[in-house]
Amino acid sequence: MSAGLNLTVVTVVTGRHRHLRNQHRSLAAGTRVPDQVVVVAMGDPDVAEVVAAGPLRTVSTVRHVPAPGELPLARARNRGVAAALEAGADLVVLLDVDCLASPGLLEGYQRAARQRQGLLCGPVAYLPALPAGRTSYDPAQIAAARPHPGRPAPAPGELLPMTDLRLFWSLSFAVDQETWDAIGGFDEEYVGYGGEDTDFGQRAARAGVPGWWVGGAVAHHQWHPVSDPPIEHVGAIVRNANLFRRRWGWFPMEGWLAAFAEAGLARRAGDRWEVTP
Repeated sequence: MSAGLNLTVVTVVTGRHRHLRNQHRSLAAGTRVPDQVVVVAMGDPDVAEVVAAGPLRTVSTVRHVPAPGELPLARARNRGVAAALEAGADLVVLLDVDCLASPGLLEGYQRAARQRQGLLCGPVAYLPALPAGRTSYDPAQIAAARPHPGRPAPAPGELLPMTDLRLFWSLSFAVDQETWDAIGGFDEEYVGYGGEDTDFGQRAARAGVPGWWVGGAVAHHQWHPVSDPPIEHVGAIVRNANLFRRRWGWFPMEGWLAAFAEAGLARRAGDRWEVTP
């Protein structure tokens, strides 16, 4: 890739406006500022106002995807990447709305894209809850965050092959158009929470697309309340797990499914799972 490559960030969002504002501040403060930011609002008309008031307003574009029921995460990401590529992006970085960009995140992805082609994934470090009255993190909190132990975290400038694409997650990753086209984007039959990431990784493996863990391209995940297991998403997780099994022959999210079964919320019925009546 040339030194003048067009680098675009794509984020999908509904609600989480404070997280989106913080993310845009982090992108504006990076050593490499994005040439464009595409924000895909899922059934949230207020996102345009949030983006317009932020530091990236001159390079941001908002697309809208209806969300009458459960969130269309796969469809929204596909629409965002399509908009970025149509606008001339050479490298598209997909960043979860909960994630802040470290100062070197975009520069790290850009450097990796010049060295290797494929699915590029940077480490993600988790931040604690903010103290009461605070709306953003201070540098000491961010510096203290450590990458998630379940994924490799290479040193800055280092690239490690992704030997198991089941570890792919969409919190932070980068692709060029050739890689995106080879994978075919996200499967839009996945609706709601769970499964579309693992499916995307399997689509990449089937297409022979290599994956790389990118040192230095660190994202910092902003805290928000979660339930474990995510019982509010039991219907979507069970449905998407069954869809995944039809695609690939095995169940993803087995830990959550087992926890749902233990809680009496779901049960295994032969070669599929079902929500307990």
